[in-house]
Amino acid sequence: MADGRILIADDEDGLRWVLEKGFRGAGYQVTAVKDGTTALREAEEQPFDLILLDIRMPGIDGLTLLGRIRGKRPDAQVVIMTAHGTVETAIQAMQQGAYDYLAKPFDLDEALLLAERALTARRLSQEVTSLKTGLKEVWEFGALVGRHPTMQEVYKTIGRVAASDVSVLLRGESGTGKEVVARALHHYSRRAGRPFVGVSAAAIPATLLESELFGHEKGAFTDAKERRLGKLELAHGGSVFFDEIGDMPPELQVKLLRALQERAFERVGGHELIRMDVRVLAATHRDLEAMMKTGRFREDLFYRLNVVSLLLPSLRERRGDMIVPEHLPIGPVSAAAGVEADASLEEIIEKKMVECVRGLRGHTSANLHSLMVGLVEKPLLRAVMRETKGNQVRAAQLLGINRNTLRKKLKEHGIDPDAG
Repeated sequence: MADGRILIADDEDGLRWVLEKGFRGAGYQVTAVKDGTTALREAEEQPFDLILLDIRMPGIDGLTLLGRIRGKRPDAQVVIMTAHGTVETAIQAMQQGAYDYLAKPFDLDEALLLAERALTARRLSQEVTSLKTGLKEVWEFGALVGRHPTMQEVYKTIGRVAASDVSVLLRGESGTGKEVVARALHHYSRRAGRPFVGVSAAAIPATLLESELFGHEKGAFTDAKERRLGKLELAHGGSVFFDEIGDMPPELQVKLLRALQERAFERVGGHELIRMDVRVLAATHRDLEAMMKTGRFREDLFYRLNVVSLLLPSLRERRGDMIVPEHLPIGPVSAAAGVEADASLEEIIEKKMVECVRGLRGHTSANLHSLMVGLVEKPLLRAVMRETKGNQVRAAQLLGINRNTLRKKLKEHGIDPDAG
């Protein structure tokens, strides 16, 4: 049986009925509408894998609708349906992001075959995106490596809740890796191919934070020269990370709570209700319970965010995990040991890199370059082989090199090609 959610928009009742019945019979979940306005509303309110649009419809025409849908659902495949006389318009639609077009009249088998191809292309695109995301975050997630029992519990919690959509509140001192954990929760979730959007309540002035979260319309205030999308809108379909949520002004907490409850909001200066589908992650180093008692943090927002609470231990509690030897293969780096117990992770790494550079004095520029390439190359190769499960063809494609070069590099670094 086929799998996927399909939206069909066509004002011809007979064709719409045939397509709806045919796609349902093939196992797809189908929504069928007869005008562009309804199609846009459906596309905004729920995610579709494939959208079939007629070029000429009441309300909003297919070409205009294509542009709006690509803005709202960039990962959805769009197929244009057109009469023979408007094939040029269909080609124009493909140039604007449509996957392909069907020239009327067409039979059901042709439509089913094209749908299968479009959905296969979408899955491959998501796989590539996932691989790229995983590769990009290899170094970021390296901060999660640790042997201390408290960190082992953190890993277990990540594994337990990553796949769900529950809200997670990350707690701990500055420098303990709260954003890294948030990214890991997103990376290992069903939303991994969608946006991860972060916003820091501490880094943005209170007067600008509302616009940053919800966006604004042109003319909403003096400097609003054009419409701007907010973080919640940009995160649609993915995860939004509220860093230092305890620093958010109380009046803005009310608006955020309403948006999370209703899964919708209005841009500043606007009246259009914007639907959102996001997973909520938040972090703080503050004592939110104490802040609730003094009225500085809303209790209802706290319970909305604190469905799962994850406390990250300070580096004082896990000094043995500050620098993980197997991730620091160069002698001058891995030899460095003691650091101040209250230093943040960033300060620790900076100190180690200074010691590394001092230890490299006397090297020529040529062998220094080789040494630094070796520092990066080996863990990168390991990460790619792990991500591709040892598939050398895919690994070579991902790295942009040929298989012979990949084999040479694996041998050079002593990496087992079958260890992925």
